[in-house]
Amino acid sequence: MINYKKLLGMVSALTLGFATPAFSAEYEFNLQSFLPAQATIPAKIIDVWANNVEEASKGRIEIKRYASMQLGGKPPELLDQVIDGVIDMTWNVIGYTPGRFPSTEVFELPFLVKDAKPASAAFWKMLEEDIAAREFSDVKVLGGWVHGPGVIHSNKVIKTPADFNGMKIRGASRQVNALLKTLGATPVGMPVPAVPEALSKGVIDGTTIPWEVTKALKVPELVENHTEFTGPMMYTVTFVLAMNKDKYKSLPDDLKAVIDDNSGLKFSVFAGDIQQANDAPAREIALDRGNNIVTLDEEKSAVWAAAAQPVYDAWIAEMKEKGIDGQALIKRAKALMAQ
Repeated sequence: MINYKKLLGMVSALTLGFATPAFSAEYEFNLQSFLPAQATIPAKIIDVWANNVEEASKGRIEIKRYASMQLGGKPPELLDQVIDGVIDMTWNVIGYTPGRFPSTEVFELPFLVKDAKPASAAFWKMLEEDIAAREFSDVKVLGGWVHGPGVIHSNKVIKTPADFNGMKIRGASRQVNALLKTLGATPVGMPVPAVPEALSKGVIDGTTIPWEVTKALKVPELVENHTEFTGPMMYTVTFVLAMNKDKYKSLPDDLKAVIDDNSGLKFSVFAGDIQQANDAPAREIALDRGNNIVTLDEEKSAVWAAAAQPVYDAWIAEMKEKGIDGQALIKRAKALMAQ
């Protein structure tokens, strides 16, 4: 979006024939993330959100964006950077801090989510109901969403869980790793920016990521096989957009309203929808390269879902130990997604 105050300053300087300092925003915030700036989330979700906030604030808020960890640190540290005030805002994969936000894992359970849009709506509503207050009390949560169908990208053809035997597969979160282990693979946890090097060096034999991020990571150039499912997703992961609480509190009420009006349910649904919508163009890249895409039908996908059932049993037991009713979370998530 055009910053009219800065534009006016530039025009005035040219008109008068001498340099005039550009107008600065009343409140400047930085937002750090881990993917390159051209990837789907930074370019088509976060930039849209930040531009809308800046425009709605009439230039009083400026959000400076730093992709690829330009301000330092590692992806799993992003939420703590926000909490500690090292940075003002971030979006991040919640699963990069395993077990720290246990209730959010309900949306990462295998073959539970069918569509990112209703799932993102359900996730935000559950954050609002009690998850944010219980597990994200150290930050101001602005959005929460999930991506489209998780896909297996590998150096050999995978059609059945037995094909996973002996393979090292990258997982995005604790529950994805639990699923991989249950299905017979050796899970290797790592943030997604590390995937290309790990594939090229043979550290892993494959990775679980949605189609949309394969473009930025050039995954179709590193492996030739891709396995996707019919019906409920093999898995998805949860994301959160968060802001330092003190920085949010420092805003006057009218600018807090600007942040709030551009965040929440509508933004969360938008984010999940955009990520899923960008799966198809990225998939075309693999097809254009002549890669092998295996699409398992409903019957074959159901075999995988049945094999994944122990993940549910283990998760519900773990939640019980933490004093959380996992079965109730599953029931609530399903009900909200069905609305």
